[in-house]
Amino acid sequence: MSMMGEMMFFLGLQVNQSPRGIFLNQSNYVLEILKKYGMETCDPIGTPIEIKDKLDLDQNGSPVDATKYRSMIGSLMYLTSSRPDIVHATCLCARYQAKPTEKQLKEVKRIFYADYAGCKYTFKSTSGGAQFLGKKLVSWSSKKQDYTALSTAEAEYVSLSACCAQVLWMRT
Repeated sequence: MSMMGEMMFFLGLQVNQSPRGIFLNQSNYVLEILKKYGMETCDPIGTPIEIKDKLDLDQNGSPVDATKYRSMIGSLMYLTSSRPDIVHATCLCARYQAKPTEKQLKEVKRIFYADYAGCKYTFKSTSGGAQFLGKKLVSWSSKKQDYTALSTAEAEYVSLSACCAQVLWMRT
């Protein structure tokens, strides 16, 4: 073996080494698959899956290209190594690879749109909350989180924590 310098890439993962630690990401891979599926100009959304709408077999839906659907699922599966926030949504959509429909393809595309890191420069999410007393708004806040979240769930917990802290402060 020969030393070729500091490792920058390993199996599609970008490796950033610093005195603070070793950080892995797949930002180049994400840009590549967004371009591959024609979604590089899409507007980001906050969650990788619609909470209200249940994904089901949809036997009456219009079928889509199963090869493309499977390719999209495979790309997302590889991406889950650095994005644990999309694992559940990706695995849910993967159930319907045999006969995918427009409804299921729409949900797969939603995963591609998901963006928990709101700021494109610092990758920090924005927390927001509103407190009501009855039907009257008594307090609200919106601010960039203090640190970079590693998943959508973590960003949501940070936001919820800030909101709960505000309610406890108001209560005292």
